[in-house]
Amino acid sequence: MTEPPAGPSDPGTVVMELGGDIGALILYTPAELSGREIEISRDDDPAAPRTHSQVRPRHTPGVTRYAAVYPDLTAGPYTIWRDQQSPAAGTVIAGGQVTTSHWPEPGR
Repeated sequence: MTEPPAGPSDPGTVVMELGGDIGALILYTPAELSGREIEISRDDDPAAPRTHSQVRPRHTPGVTRYAAVYPDLTAGPYTIWRDQQSPAAGTVIAGGQVTTSHWPEPGR
């Protein structure tokens, strides 16, 4: 099932509950990835399902950045997927914190 594209977000429109072993990820991307669904998965649990988030414009005072936001992630190592077979990057989520990561440059 295809989800309708979400519009841009404004400051204060993303709410995350953090604490204990629950953290979140903000994945910053180039503008050309706007609208794309990017999947992540746990590295230490091969049976864990992937989760996805759509890259959206994020408007803040003076600047628009593009990012996918992944709330409610259990702390630990994750793979960020370029496509179904190819990892793009890795990251480690810390409980009680928002982790930031950047989409890798082409060829990385």
